[in-house]
Amino acid sequence: MRAKASDGKLITLFLDMMAAEQGAGENTLSAYRRDLEDLSDFLTRKASSLVEADTQALRNYLSELDDRGFASASVARRLSALRHMFRFLLSERIRTEDPAAILSGPKRGRSLPKVLSVADVDRMLTRAKELTQAADASPSQRLRAMRLYCLLEVLYATGLRVSELVTLPRTAARHDARMIMVRGKGNKERLVPLNQASRQAMADYLAAMDALKPEKKASTAASKWLFPSFGESGHLTRQHFARDLKELAEASGLAPRLVSPHVLRHAFASHLLHNGADLRIVQTLLGHTDISTTQIYTHVVEERLKSMVRDLHPLAEK
Repeated sequence: MRAKASDGKLITLFLDMMAAEQGAGENTLSAYRRDLEDLSDFLTRKASSLVEADTQALRNYLSELDDRGFASASVARRLSALRHMFRFLLSERIRTEDPAAILSGPKRGRSLPKVLSVADVDRMLTRAKELTQAADASPSQRLRAMRLYCLLEVLYATGLRVSELVTLPRTAARHDARMIMVRGKGNKERLVPLNQASRQAMADYLAAMDALKPEKKASTAASKWLFPSFGESGHLTRQHFARDLKELAEASGLAPRLVSPHVLRHAFASHLLHNGADLRIVQTLLGHTDISTTQIYTHVVEERLKSMVRDLHPLAEK
């Protein structure tokens, strides 16, 4: 148990470094903590620790993950976490060697993201708009419908990460705003353009909030968030939005399992590329630090190029 306590302190030191030096966000830090604590639990059962573990112990851990039914992508993520951890221990001279340096991860093909068609997104937007106009809806039901419609319009217009979307400040809905400043991963800021539909949805949503009875109006107006909530965070949670989105998908005749905020982010990127957007521009809009992350969408570009050659080349078969 002493080794376990020691591991806990080392994990906390590592996470403090990730937050201070690399600007890791709360979600990233939570994922690292879960992964490293799981590794520590395994090592403790084997009478070892982060300071004592050798390469074979780490291989045994990865093998156990496979036995537990972890997908290759999840194993690869755990491997990345422990590699970072042991590099940190080496740099801090807590260890004299890195047992993770020669580990290899599971072989896996890079899966293509699920993508909704333009028609699918249009069906969801149409249904969301209809819900805002339901004659039998109470004021609170109508406001919730307008919030969902606003979230959907802004997400599809910008491709924001769901964590970026639900934490938009109220000032993002300024009526004259053509761009919004988004704070993304690593606390990095980027400018993202808004279209007319998303600006109008935000304006209508704020007007509906201001039309609430005085006590509710005061509480929402005092919030700095565009999508306020009475929860601990003060803003709508990612999980709440995801649930609302799946309900909307079902109401739109789509399979809820195929729809999520991240799938809509993929739709934003894929539809832009299909219509001729440059990959570098999409990289900037999505907030990807590395172009290799955006290159998962190159299949869309390749299909578009094939289509252009087929349709436009003078010798192409008609």
